[in-house]
Amino acid sequence: MKYYLDEDLSPKIAELLRKQSVNCISAHEVGMLQASDVEQLKFAARNRRCLLTRNRDDFIRLTVKFFNEHLPHYGVLIIPNTIPGDQFSRIADALAGYAHIHPGGMQSYTIDFLSSKT
Repeated sequence: MKYYLDEDLSPKIAELLRKQSVNCISAHEVGMLQASDVEQLKFAARNRRCLLTRNRDDFIRLTVKFFNEHLPHYGVLIIPNTIPGDQFSRIADALAGYAHIHPGGMQSYTIDFLSSKT
C-alpha cells in the first residue's frame, strides 16, 4: 500500500511510516501545500496512492464526484478526530497496521476510516 498524506497531517507521520518500511509521502514534502482538495486527490491518483486526510466531508464528496466522472482513484483513508493530530507515533503505527492488512492497497473509490482504538 502506498500512502499520500494530505497537508492537514504532519509530515512527521510520513517519516515515521518510512522507518517502518511503509511507502508514504506528504503534501509538505512534494510541494503540494495550498493545493485544492481536487488537486490533492488527483495527485494521489496519478501516483497510485491512497490519500490520507482528516478532511472527511470534502473527500467523501470528491470520491463520489471522481466515481461519477470515471476519474482515477486509489482510495481515501480518513483519520478521525478521535485520534489527536499531534499523536504522530500513534497515527503512524495505526497506518502501518492498516497497510499490513491491505498490502495491495484499497479498491478504487473506497473510503475507509482508521480505527481510533489502535
